[in-house]
Amino acid sequence: MRANAILFANPIPKVYQTLPPPKSELDEVLAFIYTGPVQPTDEEFKRTPLLVSHKRISDALEWLKLNHIDYANIDISYDNIKSYPENSPPVVVSYHPQYKPKDALAKSLHDSGEEEEGTSSGPCPLVVHGVTGEQLHTKSLKSLKALAVKHLTSGGKVLAMGHAENPESIYNNPQLYPQVFPWLFPYGLGGIGQPGYYHKISELAHKRHLLMYHDK
Repeated sequence: MRANAILFANPIPKVYQTLPPPKSELDEVLAFIYTGPVQPTDEEFKRTPLLVSHKRISDALEWLKLNHIDYANIDISYDNIKSYPENSPPVVVSYHPQYKPKDALAKSLHDSGEEEEGTSSGPCPLVVHGVTGEQLHTKSLKSLKALAVKHLTSGGKVLAMGHAENPESIYNNPQLYPQVFPWLFPYGLGGIGQPGYYHKISELAHKRHLLMYHDK
């Protein structure tokens, strides 16, 4: 097996020395948009992961500062943590009413039009339009390429992620893999070429060890 891969850094508008960032700056990078016939309620906020727990943020940052070498020098602002509300999202929630009466010709005979589709309690139904995961397993590579070309030629939308102009070096860059795969290196340690591994394990043996990860 032979392969070549290069890595580009994602654009980072700002690197914080103090975490978490002030509540006033969250709106610059994060927002929640609701669409529907009514505005979201406090109960809906609790059913979706939009709320902030002061204790969990404090515990996570304290653990990172104590155990992760890339976070060893950060400052933890407990004042910023206290400024985050715990019963509502910490950022602006934008609501856009979206209600369109059903076409009379497209309605079922049993559709009175008085009730909205969906549920008011329990799991929220999710409707997916297009190719789903189950259908992807039955499609050949040629079919998937044809679907992609059809999507592009018909004016379909594409999500593009920007990156740095120059690729990252894989030489003398021991923090490269811990930063790319933080779930495999939760302590920021274990990268190829880190000083702590000198004269303890060869680079070849280290690479073989990393390739044994089941979720590499």
